[in-house]
Amino acid sequence: MKKINLQTGALALIVLVAAFSRMVPHMPNFSPLGVIGLFGAAHFSKKWLAFCIPIAATWLSDLFINNVIYGAYSPSFTWFYAGFYWQYGSYLLIAGLGFWLYRRSVSVPKVLGGALGAGLIFFLVSNFGCWIGSSIYPQNAGGLLACYAAGVPFYQGTLLGDLFYATVLFGGYYLLQRQVAFFKLSHLKYA
Repeated sequence: MKKINLQTGALALIVLVAAFSRMVPHMPNFSPLGVIGLFGAAHFSKKWLAFCIPIAATWLSDLFINNVIYGAYSPSFTWFYAGFYWQYGSYLLIAGLGFWLYRRSVSVPKVLGGALGAGLIFFLVSNFGCWIGSSIYPQNAGGLLACYAAGVPFYQGTLLGDLFYATVLFGGYYLLQRQVAFFKLSHLKYA
C-alpha cells in the first residue's frame, strides 16, 4: 500500500512539473496539457486520480500564468478565465481517450495515436467553445466552419506540443521504469 501511495505521489509530481513547463517560452498552443490527461489515464491506478490530478495541475499552472505572469493585465485575482470549461472539458475527454487506448498496455503506436487524438479533441472542443455565443462568428454552420478555419494556424503548436510531450512523458517514464524497480506498475505494461 505504501508503494502505491509513493507511486501515486511520484506520478502526481511528474504531471505537475509537466503542467508548469508551460512557463518555458514556446510557440502558441505548444502545451503538455492534453498529454498529461493521457499520461494520467495510462498510469494512475485509480481512475478518479487520472481525471483530478491533471485538471488540478492545469488549474494551478493557470493560476500562476494568469496572476503572476499576466497579473499586471488584470485588475483582480483570476481564479478561472472566461471559457475555461471548454478547455478543461477537452482535457477530461482526452483522459477518457487515454482510458480507452491504454486499458491493457502502452505502445509507440498507441502513444502516437493518443497524441494525435488529443490534439484533435482539443482543437474541436476549444474552437467550438470559441464559436458558440460568439459575436465575431455567425451562429450557423458557416460561422462554425469559419471559426475552425481561424483556429487552424494554432493547431500546429497543439500537434507539435502533444507529440513532444507524449515522447517526453511516456518515453521518459518507460525508461524510468526500466531503471528503477519502484516505478514498475503491475496494472499496465509497455509493449
